[in-house]
Amino acid sequence: MGIKVIVTGATGMVGKGVLLECLEDGNISEVLLVNRQPIGMQHPKLKELIHKDFYDLGPIKERLQGYDACFFCLGVSVIGMTEEQYSRVTYDLTIHFAETVMHPGMTFIYVSGTGTDSTEQGRTMWARVKGRTENALLKMPFNAAYMFRPGIILPMKGIKSKTGWYNAAYVVLRPFFPLMRKSASVTDTIRVGRAMIEVALHGSDKKHLENKDINQIAG
Repeated sequence: MGIKVIVTGATGMVGKGVLLECLEDGNISEVLLVNRQPIGMQHPKLKELIHKDFYDLGPIKERLQGYDACFFCLGVSVIGMTEEQYSRVTYDLTIHFAETVMHPGMTFIYVSGTGTDSTEQGRTMWARVKGRTENALLKMPFNAAYMFRPGIILPMKGIKSKTGWYNAAYVVLRPFFPLMRKSASVTDTIRVGRAMIEVALHGSDKKHLENKDINQIAG
């Protein structure tokens, strides 16, 4: 028997990568996707819950119970947002989701980003907000919570970014992917997914995992 996991953000590059690794891994028995729109995939392990309003999870709360881990990969670009707007879609939404799924046996893994500001006092707005989100999650009574802070992530297995100019850059850089993957400062969607599964199963002595930690755990 494997573990049952919730995945959010599977329409994005990181979430899709995590989803694919979960579906292929024998240690995962069930994957519940919580999305605003269908992802258009079928798999014996895959369940999908479509819910439009992530600020009100009350109507689906019962269906989010009893899972062993949550891989929270939902995120937005900070470009063009005020701190108040970015806090609402980053801090408020994440904490509401975490509170809704939380039970003492669950492991919660949050996709943050390299450069996140744990002091919450720095000059960079997105880093402060992510830091506040991380700190709040780490105080919650989960079995364990881990903050993944990837930097450069290469999309593997045909995955595309939702950001157009990222895709254009990836097309140009693709011939260099094998070389780039050897760098400790670069990871990819396969390794992020594998590391999340590994941490959900066996834990980690670090609460904040940068690219080099992610790559090491993914093996």
